[in-house]
Amino acid sequence: MTRHRQSAGPTRGLALGPKFFLLGLVAVTLMVIDHRQQHLATIRDTLSVVLFPVQALVNLPFAAWHWGRDVTAARLALLEEVRELREARLDVSVQLQRLASLEAENARLRAMMGSSRQAADRVLVAEILAVDLDPYRHRFTVNKGNRHEVHVGQALLDADGVLGQIVRVQPFTAEAILISDADHALPVIVNRNGLRTIAMGTGDTDRLSLPFLPNSADIEEGDLLVSSGLGGAFPSGYPVARVTRVERRPGAAFAEVSAEPAAALQRAREVLLVWSSRDPSEGDDTTPADGDDTALADAAAQEQP
Repeated sequence: MTRHRQSAGPTRGLALGPKFFLLGLVAVTLMVIDHRQQHLATIRDTLSVVLFPVQALVNLPFAAWHWGRDVTAARLALLEEVRELREARLDVSVQLQRLASLEAENARLRAMMGSSRQAADRVLVAEILAVDLDPYRHRFTVNKGNRHEVHVGQALLDADGVLGQIVRVQPFTAEAILISDADHALPVIVNRNGLRTIAMGTGDTDRLSLPFLPNSADIEEGDLLVSSGLGGAFPSGYPVARVTRVERRPGAAFAEVSAEPAAALQRAREVLLVWSSRDPSEGDDTTPADGDDTALADAAAQEQP
Protein backbone atom coordinates (compact mmCIF):
# COMPACT_ATOMS: atom_id res chain seq x y z
CA MET A 1 0.00 0.00 0.00
CA THR A 2 2.79 2.32 0.80
CA ARG A 3 4.53 1.79 -2.46
CA HIS A 4 1.26 2.22 -4.42
CA ARG A 5 0.52 5.59 -2.75
CA GLN A 6 4.01 6.87 -3.33
CA SER A 7 3.88 6.02 -7.01
CA ALA A 8 0.42 7.66 -7.44
CA GLY A 9 1.76 11.14 -6.65
CA PRO A 10 4.07 11.52 -9.65
CA THR A 11 1.50 9.96 -11.94
CA ARG A 12 -1.14 12.58 -10.91
CA GLY A 13 1.33 15.42 -11.35
CA LEU A 14 2.22 14.25 -14.81
CA ALA A 15 -1.50 14.08 -15.67
CA LEU A 16 -2.18 17.73 -14.65
CA GLY A 17 0.62 19.13 -16.78
CA PRO A 18 -0.82 18.06 -20.16
CA LYS A 19 -4.26 19.33 -19.06
CA PHE A 20 -2.99 22.81 -18.32
CA PHE A 21 -1.08 22.80 -21.56
CA LEU A 22 -4.16 21.80 -23.54
CA LEU A 23 -6.30 24.42 -21.79
CA GLY A 24 -3.71 27.12 -22.47
CA LEU A 25 -3.49 26.07 -26.09
CA VAL A 26 -7.28 26.23 -26.46
CA ALA A 27 -7.37 29.67 -24.82
CA VAL A 28 -4.68 31.06 -27.09
CA THR A 29 -6.41 29.57 -30.13
CA LEU A 30 -9.73 31.15 -29.14
CA MET A 31 -8.09 34.54 -28.60
CA VAL A 32 -6.41 34.39 -32.00
CA ILE A 33 -9.64 33.37 -33.73
CA ASP A 34 -11.62 36.06 -31.88
CA HIS A 35 -9.02 38.70 -32.71
CA ARG A 36 -9.24 37.91 -36.41
CA GLN A 37 -12.91 37.00 -36.84
CA GLN A 38 -14.57 38.72 -33.83
CA HIS A 39 -16.68 35.70 -32.88
CA LEU A 40 -16.87 36.74 -29.19
CA ALA A 41 -17.87 40.37 -29.84
CA THR A 42 -21.55 39.63 -29.29
CA ILE A 43 -20.82 37.94 -25.98
CA ARG A 44 -18.69 40.87 -24.82
CA ASP A 45 -21.38 43.35 -25.79
CA THR A 46 -23.98 41.37 -23.87
CA LEU A 47 -21.76 41.21 -20.81
CA SER A 48 -21.07 44.96 -20.98
CA VAL A 49 -24.81 45.67 -21.00
CA VAL A 50 -25.35 43.37 -18.02
CA LEU A 51 -22.47 44.90 -16.06
CA PHE A 52 -23.25 48.56 -16.89
CA PRO A 53 -25.63 49.09 -13.90
CA VAL A 54 -22.94 47.75 -11.59
CA GLN A 55 -20.37 50.11 -13.08
CA ALA A 56 -22.76 53.05 -12.81
CA LEU A 57 -23.56 52.22 -9.19
CA VAL A 58 -19.88 52.04 -8.30
CA ASN A 59 -19.21 55.36 -10.04
CA LEU A 60 -22.28 57.12 -8.59
CA PRO A 61 -20.62 58.60 -5.43
CA PHE A 62 -17.73 60.03 -7.45
CA ALA A 63 -20.06 61.45 -10.12
CA ALA A 64 -22.32 62.99 -7.44
CA TRP A 65 -19.36 64.61 -5.69
CA HIS A 66 -18.01 66.13 -8.93
CA TRP A 67 -21.50 67.34 -9.91
CA GLY A 68 -22.11 68.95 -6.52
CA ARG A 69 -18.73 70.65 -6.59
CA ASP A 70 -19.32 72.07 -10.08
CA VAL A 71 -22.85 73.24 -9.25
CA THR A 72 -21.71 74.96 -6.04
CA ALA A 73 -18.82 76.69 -7.77
CA ALA A 74 -21.04 77.82 -10.65
CA ARG A 75 -23.70 79.14 -8.25
CA LEU A 76 -21.20 81.11 -6.19
CA ALA A 77 -19.69 82.57 -9.35
CA LEU A 78 -23.14 83.60 -10.63
CA LEU A 79 -24.11 85.17 -7.29
CA GLU A 80 -20.90 87.19 -7.25
CA GLU A 81 -21.44 88.28 -10.84
CA VAL A 82 -25.05 89.30 -10.12
CA ARG A 83 -23.92 91.31 -7.09
CA GLU A 84 -21.24 93.10 -9.11
CA LEU A 85 -23.68 93.82 -11.94
CA ARG A 86 -26.28 95.21 -9.53
CA GLU A 87 -23.74 97.54 -7.95
CA ALA A 88 -22.48 98.63 -11.38
CA ARG A 89 -26.05 99.24 -12.57
CA LEU A 90 -26.85 101.36 -9.53
CA ASP A 91 -23.69 103.39 -9.96
CA VAL A 92 -24.29 103.97 -13.68
CA SER A 93 -27.98 104.79 -13.12
CA VAL A 94 -27.10 107.40 -10.50
CA GLN A 95 -24.58 109.00 -12.85
CA LEU A 96 -27.16 109.10 -15.65
CA GLN A 97 -29.74 110.72 -13.40
CA ARG A 98 -27.74 113.93 -13.30
CA LEU A 99 -27.52 114.40 -17.06
CA ALA A 100 -30.90 116.11 -17.45
CA SER A 101 -30.20 118.38 -14.51
CA LEU A 102 -26.72 119.25 -15.75
CA GLU A 103 -28.04 120.07 -19.23
CA ALA A 104 -30.60 122.48 -17.82
CA GLU A 105 -28.02 123.99 -15.49
CA ASN A 106 -25.55 124.46 -18.34
CA ALA A 107 -28.18 126.25 -20.38
CA ARG A 108 -28.91 128.65 -17.51
CA LEU A 109 -25.23 129.24 -16.77
CA ARG A 110 -24.40 129.87 -20.43
CA ALA A 111 -27.19 132.40 -20.54
CA MET A 112 -25.50 134.21 -17.66
CA MET A 113 -22.09 133.80 -19.36
CA GLY A 114 -20.81 131.94 -16.35
CA SER A 115 -19.59 128.46 -15.58
CA SER A 116 -19.36 126.18 -12.59
CA ARG A 117 -17.77 122.91 -11.77
CA GLN A 118 -19.32 120.36 -9.43
CA ALA A 119 -17.26 117.85 -7.52
CA ALA A 120 -18.20 114.19 -7.93
CA ASP A 121 -20.12 112.58 -5.06
CA ARG A 122 -18.85 109.49 -3.26
CA VAL A 123 -21.31 106.59 -3.04
CA LEU A 124 -21.59 103.26 -1.20
CA VAL A 125 -23.98 100.40 -1.92
CA ALA A 126 -26.07 99.23 1.06
CA GLU A 127 -28.73 96.56 1.46
CA ILE A 128 -32.09 97.00 3.17
CA LEU A 129 -32.25 94.72 6.23
CA ALA A 130 -35.68 95.51 7.67
CA VAL A 131 -38.71 97.70 6.98
CA ASP A 132 -40.88 99.38 9.61
CA LEU A 133 -44.28 97.64 9.54
CA ASP A 134 -46.08 100.71 10.91
CA PRO A 135 -48.13 102.04 7.94
CA TYR A 136 -47.68 105.61 9.20
CA ARG A 137 -43.88 105.41 9.46
CA HIS A 138 -42.00 105.01 6.18
CA ARG A 139 -38.67 103.87 7.61
CA PHE A 140 -36.21 101.04 7.05
CA THR A 141 -32.82 99.76 8.23
CA VAL A 142 -29.69 99.38 6.09
CA ASN A 143 -26.57 97.29 6.73
CA LYS A 144 -24.12 100.20 6.95
CA GLY A 145 -23.29 102.26 10.00
CA ASN A 146 -20.66 104.30 11.80
CA ARG A 147 -17.81 102.07 10.73
CA HIS A 148 -18.68 102.88 7.10
CA GLU A 149 -18.66 106.65 7.86
CA VAL A 150 -22.44 106.90 7.57
CA HIS A 151 -23.83 110.02 9.26
CA VAL A 152 -27.22 111.43 10.22
CA GLY A 153 -28.82 113.39 7.40
CA GLN A 154 -26.99 111.46 4.67
CA ALA A 155 -28.88 110.99 1.43
CA LEU A 156 -29.98 107.64 0.00
CA LEU A 157 -30.72 106.98 -3.67
CA ASP A 158 -31.81 104.05 -5.79
CA ALA A 159 -31.40 103.53 -9.53
CA ASP A 160 -34.17 106.06 -10.31
CA GLY A 161 -33.84 108.92 -7.86
CA VAL A 162 -33.74 110.18 -4.28
CA LEU A 163 -35.07 107.61 -1.81
CA GLY A 164 -34.65 109.18 1.62
CA GLN A 165 -32.04 110.03 4.23
CA ILE A 166 -30.41 108.66 7.39
CA VAL A 167 -32.01 109.65 10.71
CA ARG A 168 -30.21 107.35 13.17
CA VAL A 169 -26.79 105.68 12.99
CA GLN A 170 -25.43 102.68 14.90
CA PRO A 171 -22.05 100.95 14.57
CA PHE A 172 -23.16 98.40 11.99
CA THR A 173 -26.60 99.59 10.84
CA ALA A 174 -28.51 102.80 10.23
CA GLU A 175 -32.17 103.83 10.16
CA ALA A 176 -33.46 105.78 7.17
CA ILE A 177 -36.64 107.69 6.44
CA LEU A 178 -38.32 107.72 3.01
CA ILE A 179 -39.13 111.01 1.31
CA SER A 180 -42.78 109.91 1.36
CA ASP A 181 -42.94 109.91 5.18
CA ALA A 182 -45.36 112.54 6.47
CA ASP A 183 -42.60 114.06 8.65
CA HIS A 184 -40.09 114.49 5.84
CA ALA A 185 -39.45 117.56 3.69
CA LEU A 186 -36.88 118.12 0.98
CA PRO A 187 -35.83 121.32 -0.86
CA VAL A 188 -36.14 120.81 -4.62
CA ILE A 189 -35.99 122.85 -7.80
CA VAL A 190 -38.04 122.58 -10.96
CA ASN A 191 -35.54 121.35 -13.51
CA ARG A 192 -37.16 123.28 -16.36
CA ASN A 193 -36.77 126.76 -14.91
CA GLY A 194 -34.89 126.56 -11.59
CA LEU A 195 -37.92 127.37 -9.39
CA ARG A 196 -37.20 126.43 -5.78
CA THR A 197 -39.72 124.89 -3.39
CA ILE A 198 -40.24 122.22 -0.73
CA ALA A 199 -41.41 118.66 -1.47
CA MET A 200 -43.13 117.13 1.56
CA GLY A 201 -44.10 113.55 2.28
CA THR A 202 -47.80 112.71 2.52
CA GLY A 203 -47.70 109.24 4.05
CA ASP A 204 -48.44 107.83 0.59
CA THR A 205 -45.49 106.25 -1.21
CA ASP A 206 -46.92 107.32 -4.57
CA ARG A 207 -47.42 111.02 -3.82
CA LEU A 208 -45.47 114.04 -2.59
CA SER A 209 -46.94 117.45 -1.88
CA LEU A 210 -45.58 120.88 -2.82
CA PRO A 211 -47.66 123.09 -0.49
CA PHE A 212 -45.70 126.35 -0.69
CA LEU A 213 -46.09 127.30 -4.36
CA PRO A 214 -48.22 130.37 -5.09
CA ASN A 215 -50.84 130.29 -7.82
CA SER A 216 -48.57 132.37 -10.04
CA ALA A 217 -45.68 129.89 -9.84
CA ASP A 218 -44.37 128.63 -13.17
CA ILE A 219 -44.94 124.90 -12.69
CA GLU A 220 -46.70 122.42 -14.94
CA GLU A 221 -47.68 118.78 -14.98
CA GLY A 222 -44.76 116.65 -16.11
CA ASP A 223 -42.08 118.96 -14.67
CA LEU A 224 -39.12 117.12 -13.17
CA LEU A 225 -38.17 118.02 -9.62
CA VAL A 226 -34.52 117.55 -8.66
CA SER A 227 -32.69 118.02 -5.37
CA SER A 228 -31.50 121.59 -4.90
CA GLY A 229 -28.43 120.76 -2.82
CA LEU A 230 -29.18 123.61 -0.40
CA GLY A 231 -28.11 122.78 3.12
CA GLY A 232 -25.44 120.31 2.10
CA ALA A 233 -27.02 117.00 3.15
CA PHE A 234 -28.57 116.10 -0.20
CA PRO A 235 -26.38 116.51 -3.28
CA SER A 236 -27.85 118.65 -6.03
CA GLY A 237 -29.21 117.50 -9.35
CA TYR A 238 -30.72 114.10 -8.48
CA PRO A 239 -34.32 113.33 -9.56
CA VAL A 240 -36.82 113.52 -6.72
CA ALA A 241 -40.28 113.44 -8.33
CA ARG A 242 -42.32 114.39 -11.37
CA VAL A 243 -45.30 116.74 -11.09
CA THR A 244 -48.59 114.92 -11.68
CA ARG A 245 -51.20 117.51 -10.65
CA VAL A 246 -51.36 121.30 -10.53
CA GLU A 247 -54.57 122.94 -9.26
CA ARG A 248 -54.66 126.73 -8.98
CA ARG A 249 -57.46 127.79 -6.67
CA PRO A 250 -58.76 131.36 -7.02
CA GLY A 251 -58.64 133.23 -3.74
CA ALA A 252 -56.15 130.80 -2.17
CA ALA A 253 -52.59 131.82 -1.37
CA PHE A 254 -51.00 128.63 -2.66
CA ALA A 255 -51.66 126.20 -5.49
CA GLU A 256 -52.30 122.53 -4.80
CA VAL A 257 -49.45 120.62 -6.43
CA SER A 258 -48.72 116.90 -6.22
CA ALA A 259 -45.83 114.88 -7.57
CA GLU A 260 -44.95 111.20 -7.97
CA PRO A 261 -41.60 110.09 -6.49
CA ALA A 262 -38.99 109.07 -9.05
CA ALA A 263 -37.50 106.36 -6.83
CA ALA A 264 -39.09 102.94 -6.34
CA LEU A 265 -39.90 103.54 -2.68
CA GLN A 266 -41.56 100.15 -2.09
CA ARG A 267 -39.45 97.95 -4.36
CA ALA A 268 -35.83 98.87 -3.66
CA ARG A 269 -33.54 96.16 -2.26
CA GLU A 270 -30.21 97.94 -2.61
CA VAL A 271 -29.67 101.65 -2.03
CA LEU A 272 -26.81 104.07 -2.53
CA LEU A 273 -25.47 106.12 0.35
CA VAL A 274 -24.20 109.41 -1.04
CA TRP A 275 -21.57 111.70 0.45
CA SER A 276 -22.23 115.20 -0.80
CA SER A 277 -19.30 117.29 -1.96
CA ARG A 278 -20.44 119.84 0.61
CA ASP A 279 -19.92 119.46 4.33
CA PRO A 280 -23.12 118.13 5.94
CA SER A 281 -22.42 120.22 9.02
CA GLU A 282 -23.31 123.33 7.04
CA GLY A 283 -26.98 122.55 7.36
CA ASP A 284 -29.69 119.98 6.83
CA ASP A 285 -31.86 119.82 3.74
CA THR A 286 -34.76 118.11 5.40
CA THR A 287 -37.00 118.15 8.38
CA PRO A 288 -37.07 114.57 9.67
CA ALA A 289 -39.44 113.01 12.13
CA ASP A 290 -38.91 115.47 14.96
CA GLY A 291 -39.59 118.63 12.93
CA ASP A 292 -42.72 120.78 13.31
CA ASP A 293 -44.89 122.84 10.97
CA THR A 294 -43.27 126.13 12.02
CA ALA A 295 -39.82 124.95 11.00
CA LEU A 296 -41.18 123.76 7.65
CA ALA A 297 -42.83 127.08 6.98
CA ASP A 298 -39.62 128.94 7.78
CA ALA A 299 -37.66 126.65 5.48
CA ALA A 300 -40.22 127.15 2.73
CA ALA A 301 -40.01 130.91 3.06
CA GLN A 302 -36.25 130.77 2.69
CA GLU A 303 -36.53 128.53 -0.36
CA GLN A 304 -38.88 130.82 -2.32
CA PRO A 305 -37.03 132.69 -5.10
